[in-house]
Order: sequence, then C-alpha cells, then structure tokens
Amino acid sequence: MYAAERQEHVLGRIRAERRVSVAALATELDVTTETVRRDLDALEQLGHVRRVHGGAVAADLGSLVEATLDARSGERIEAKRAIAAAVSAMLGDRSTIVVDAGSTTGALAAALAEPGAPRRRLSVITNALPIAAQLQTVDGIETTLIGGRLRGVTSAIVGATAVAQLLALRPDVAIIGANGLSADFGLSTPDEDEAATKAAMVRCARHRIAVVDSSKLGIESLHAFAALDDLDVLVTDAAPDAELADALRAAGVEVVIA
Repeated sequence: MYAAERQEHVLGRIRAERRVSVAALATELDVTTETVRRDLDALEQLGHVRRVHGGAVAADLGSLVEATLDARSGERIEAKRAIAAAVSAMLGDRSTIVVDAGSTTGALAAALAEPGAPRRRLSVITNALPIAAQLQTVDGIETTLIGGRLRGVTSAIVGATAVAQLLALRPDVAIIGANGLSADFGLSTPDEDEAATKAAMVRCARHRIAVVDSSKLGIESLHAFAALDDLDVLVTDAAPDAELADALRAAGVEVVIA
C-alpha cells in the first residue's frame, strides 16, 4: 500500500472515530509503527490531525478548540445514546441529580424524556438551557435551572452566580461531561468559566459520574476541573487504553463500558 493510500485510510478512521492509535493502525495496515508515525507526522504537517501520545486525534480537538453544541450533538450519536442508557439505569427513584451541559448529557435528558421510559421521581438541577427545556414537562421530574451567564457555544450557564448556587447545594449525584480526560490531567474543558462551573458540580455532589465518549479519552483541553480521584464512575463507550485504565484503577474509579 502506498503512503497516500495509508494516509487516506487514517483520515477515514479519524473522521469516523475522531482518534487513532499507532498500534492499531500498524496492525490494520500491516506496517511498522515507525511507518504509521511518519504518516501521522505528514498528516499533522498538512493540518489534518493533531499528534497525541500513542496516536493522533482530529485537528479540531485542540486545547482551545470548541465545537458548538449543535455540531457535537450530531457526532457519535449511538455512542452517546448508549452512555445515556447506562447512566439512566443508575438513577434511583427520588434522586436529586445535577446534570451538566453538553451533548452526552443532552442524550441522557432525551432518554429520560422518551415516551415509555421508566418513570422515576427525580429532582434535576442543570446549567443547560436545552436540558431544562426538554425535561420541564416530563412527569415525575422537577427541574431547576441554575442562574448566571449563558455561553452561546455550549448553551451552558456559567460564572460566579452559577458556581455560588451549586456550592450551596448537596445533590445525590452529579453527571458531568468533559472535552477531555487523561491520566495526567484529569477532566478538562477549553473555557475557564465552564471549567469553574463543572468543578463546582464535582465538589457539591455526593456521587460523581463522568460521561465521556471514547473520542475524548486521552485528550487534554486547556482548563482542568477535576482529578481522576474526584470521580466515582466513568461511563464511556470503549475501553480506555492501558495507561488511562491503570490511572483510573489507581484512583478507585469504576469504569462502565456502555
């Protein structure tokens, strides 16, 4: 296989999965890991990918890059639905839950609102305008919208007011999204105010569930907001690599593969 053909294959994988690993590509393409690294370096020079430890990710997964909520909601739909179903099954009757803004947490709201879904009495506190709108008429769910500044790109309410309100609460569960999760940097997101709001959710809740699809595993955005040992459960759609799996195990985090 010529270099151009290999690189086209890599780009196809990046478009579908948002990340690739050197080891997996070497096996798929029946070439050495050094050949794969050269191909990834060439694609990075062209601006198609961004190199990370052990592989590469889509070029738009930089530490400050942030897609709109609408754009993210159209990506990895089945993975997010599977994660949402797994989290929904964890929620007990009469629970008070904080639900973070994001596309994966949005999939959870859709699962809770779906006709025929198990009806539980839940008190939902959220900083996400779309999630509050989706849950407001669902029988058995009482919805509270946190106040503060609305970020247009994520439809998340953030800032000092949101942080203060969250820190005055003690919910049973916080369900938190992230733009990246890595062994060394923990959970992260590009925006400083959104990071502070997520950190308040982590701090205020008795039990913390991170919902992070596998395209974000190993990624580091600009602002860290929680360490791995701040989490109780990670729900994702594919097994983390060995380094991250070891770090999660050492931190006492239960990993659920949806």
